[in-house]
Amino acid sequence: MNVKVKSLADLKQVKKEIEAQARREAERQAEAARQARQATTDQDLFRKAAGAVQPLQQPAKAVLKKAQPQPIPVQRERDEQAALQEALSDGFDASTLLDTDEHLSYRCAGIGPDVPRKLRQGHWAIQRQLDLHGLRTDDAREALGRFIREARQQGIRCVRVVHGKGLGSPGKTPVLKGRVQSWLAQKKEVLAFVQARPADGGAGALVVLLQPVG
Repeated sequence: MNVKVKSLADLKQVKKEIEAQARREAERQAEAARQARQATTDQDLFRKAAGAVQPLQQPAKAVLKKAQPQPIPVQRERDEQAALQEALSDGFDASTLLDTDEHLSYRCAGIGPDVPRKLRQGHWAIQRQLDLHGLRTDDAREALGRFIREARQQGIRCVRVVHGKGLGSPGKTPVLKGRVQSWLAQKKEVLAFVQARPADGGAGALVVLLQPVG
């Protein structure tokens, strides 16, 4: 405290202020001591009421690894697409491989003539169908390749491919019919195919037999 004392009255006033400050400090310390004693008393009362306690054991926690997303096989998909484009060529002539009887049939090397006959008779039930109506040649080629590949992977043996009779094409010529026959003859998964029975699409469809899985 920096106070200039000019008279006795000033000196008395300074003394009063010093004494007042001392009282306030003493009261503050006394209140702090009282609160500390009260906190200690409350803790003692709680311990007496609760008795001896032990901390609960925490159960062991399993550390789980976050599931990682499956990698996208981009390169494999590209390789499959490239193989698909190479395998199904529009320049391949399958006419020499077809049995040009009244029903039309195809069988790959090593397959006996009884297989197309059984296929035509419905020995294998048709499990899936692909309809190529209205597709352009490139789209039909890609759709057929994907369809055959996926059916083979799923263990499907017999499928039907509808290419249409060409009644809506210019000159009423079945554009896709010859292409589909050529594409199927190039697929190693295809063992044989025959023209469908009238009830299954007749001249507008083929019934195809695929290799068994394994």
